[in-house]
Amino acid sequence: MAKEKDTDHNAINLIGTGTTIKGEINSRGDVRVDGKIIGEVRSKGKIVIGEAGIVEGDMYCVNAEISGRVQGKADVSELLSLTAAAHFQGDIITNKLSIEPGSRFSGTCSMEKEAPGQKTPAAEDKKT
Repeated sequence: MAKEKDTDHNAINLIGTGTTIKGEINSRGDVRVDGKIIGEVRSKGKIVIGEAGIVEGDMYCVNAEISGRVQGKADVSELLSLTAAAHFQGDIITNKLSIEPGSRFSGTCSMEKEAPGQKTPAAEDKKT
């Protein structure tokens, strides 16, 4: 039986300027978007939206850095960074959030997501 190579997790996928993708993207590595995605993006790594990048759909990943435009939900298990050039419209679910001055955010934010091995007081209360 063939074994999966660990190098697949280190792959960087680039959606270049002038490229539009409609549909769902699933990646085990990092994803950088400088073009446009209409649909869902899932990564087991980091999603980077460059200043020219646009995502119209939901994002699911471990870490994300947004400098472009996103309209949808961002479900980020660790750190979501909105740079000064970011325009985000939608819902954020994350463990940590960094928003630089100058970025634009319109929507809701929930920071109750548990990082691996972390217990929130609310989670402890539910057990008793």
